[in-house]
Amino acid sequence: MTNKTDAGKTPATVAGLATTPQVLDSGQMILIGLSGGAKGYHALVRLPGGRIKKVAPGDHLSWGRVVAIDENGLLFHRSGETARITLPGG
Repeated sequence: MTNKTDAGKTPATVAGLATTPQVLDSGQMILIGLSGGAKGYHALVRLPGGRIKKVAPGDHLSWGRVVAIDENGLLFHRSGETARITLPGG
């Protein structure tokens, strides 16, 4: 998804969704950004209620546990199920 030339740039569709009121479901955890690379990734997530949190693989949240993060999003384990969360509009 990213390379050295576009690292740090927010895709226009993501920026548009992130700045449009009431487009994102406020009742869900939403991935809003990724950072890192070969040495590992971190993610910014918006939790239900609007709080923003930086997470890394292995972090526990009230919603579950971050299993892994890569250039495609993050894997999250909750209630016996693992799901991939991607950037909105990405």
